[in-house]
Amino acid sequence: MVERADPELPLTMQAQLLSLNRAALYDRPAAPPAEEVTLKHRIDEIYTRYPFYGSRRVAAQLQREEVIINRKTVQRYMREMGIAGIAPGPQTSTPARAHPVYPSLLRHVTSAYPNHVWGIDITYIRLHAGWLYLVAVLDWYSRYVVSWQLDQTLELPFVLTAVEQALAQATPAIWNSDQGSHFTSPQYLALRGEKDVQISMDGKGRALDNIFTERLWRTVTYEEVYRYDYDSPKEARHGLTRYFAFYNHQRLHQALDYRTPAEVYFAPHPTHARPAADQRAADGPEKGEVPTSNPLILLS
Repeated sequence: MVERADPELPLTMQAQLLSLNRAALYDRPAAPPAEEVTLKHRIDEIYTRYPFYGSRRVAAQLQREEVIINRKTVQRYMREMGIAGIAPGPQTSTPARAHPVYPSLLRHVTSAYPNHVWGIDITYIRLHAGWLYLVAVLDWYSRYVVSWQLDQTLELPFVLTAVEQALAQATPAIWNSDQGSHFTSPQYLALRGEKDVQISMDGKGRALDNIFTERLWRTVTYEEVYRYDYDSPKEARHGLTRYFAFYNHQRLHQALDYRTPAEVYFAPHPTHARPAADQRAADGPEKGEVPTSNPLILLS
């Protein structure tokens, strides 16, 4: 992510380090209107407190607060923010039309050891006068954040960087995501295919598949983002770097018997053969399936 005001690292050097076209860095995006920033921040607050709220309820809550806004605008803002209610309902994250969709592999599967199931997701990080996007890869068994990246746009490269960084450390048996266009893109799928990772995507009736990552977002938001109320992308990056180090290596988790994610993730574990349920390879794109239970919730 480019820091235009950094006196120690000129834009030309940042462009070289990030393999970007230098000319493109001088085309500053227009600042979002203050009213849009305020509304998105309030939507973020409502969603963080009530992650099961979809656009209808968020719009209704805003209207109760005498905000003049309709559901269509709330839907657009939530889509731009990369958030959606986690309650079962109409599909809100859709792949690009030409992109393949893979079935969920999580029915009858419980995350049983580190690097068994990873999840990846994107969320919105607010700034005083704007926002950023955060992508993270989470090991579900240990709650360890394997990698993360920030960017000022929802373009694909920052997601690919997070994936490459995660795969440089380990390879999961199953990697779960929603069906958003980032996670159905050929570039993203190719990176996982190179490592023989089984691809799982949330489908209809699987609204809670990504619950561990949703809980991570809630934790990061309340414990870090709202506390420090970042002024700039640089401040956000420094704050999140500090927080994720604390989260992985110092924060005690009740669900982990008051151990840290790093202690569980890096603890010695026997070599695990993939259980039969994990061997349901995604042989080809499908439109998903409608499982009826979610045993992973028992681990929360």
